[in-house]
Amino acid sequence: MSSDAARYPSLEQRVVFITGGGSGIGAALTRAFHRQGARVAFVDINEPASQALVDELKAATGTAPQFHRCDIRDVEALQAVIAEIGESLGPIHTLVNNAANDDRHSWKDVDVAYWDERMSLNLRPMFFAAQAAAYQMIEAGGGSIINFGSISVQMAIGDLSTYVTAKAAVHGLTRSLARDLGTHHIRVNTLVPGSIMTERQLEKWIGPEEEASIQAHQCLKLRLEPQHIAPTALFLASAESAAITGQELAVDGGWG
Repeated sequence: MSSDAARYPSLEQRVVFITGGGSGIGAALTRAFHRQGARVAFVDINEPASQALVDELKAATGTAPQFHRCDIRDVEALQAVIAEIGESLGPIHTLVNNAANDDRHSWKDVDVAYWDERMSLNLRPMFFAAQAAAYQMIEAGGGSIINFGSISVQMAIGDLSTYVTAKAAVHGLTRSLARDLGTHHIRVNTLVPGSIMTERQLEKWIGPEEEASIQAHQCLKLRLEPQHIAPTALFLASAESAAITGQELAVDGGWG
């Protein structure tokens, strides 16, 4: 964390659970919350990247986040990890539903099995993670759930029909849970990243031409990177956003 980065005392020793926290945007989230003094636990299926992140933070700070390997498509396993974290670290205060997969696919090739598998990865875990974590938040007297949307919903790009459908549903889930959980002092918001230049995006889909096109759409002509997303997540988890719920916050450089 840079010397001029915002510090949120309300996050000190808070238990934060992040899905997909081992690489890309998720790793930036893990680093940011850990450096705020939160007790961070995360799940991921990429064991080498996740362990490297744990080792990095242990070397840098003397403490390490807690990593659990978990395929979030397995709802029973995901909820079991959440229960284990509640027992080992204390009640979860912040749930960050970050994990997703935006593999490209032709609409012609989508069958029922593929559709269901994509929803089981990009939408279903958000609800069931929230369901499990909400009981702990109620016990703790409140909390914050941060669901990740996607700018792809506004971009109308092809070969992503199942992913975009799932991401379009996220804010509906956010709004409904915000109403259900608000009486328990639990806030639920959607964070919408723009076109973030993660290693995966640059390796698979974004070359110089694509990046130039992205920046042409942005009001701010800068390369959006994972560390641009983390500060908004910190704010939404902190006491400074105590009156914000049911909202959709974009960090997209001003897409237009």
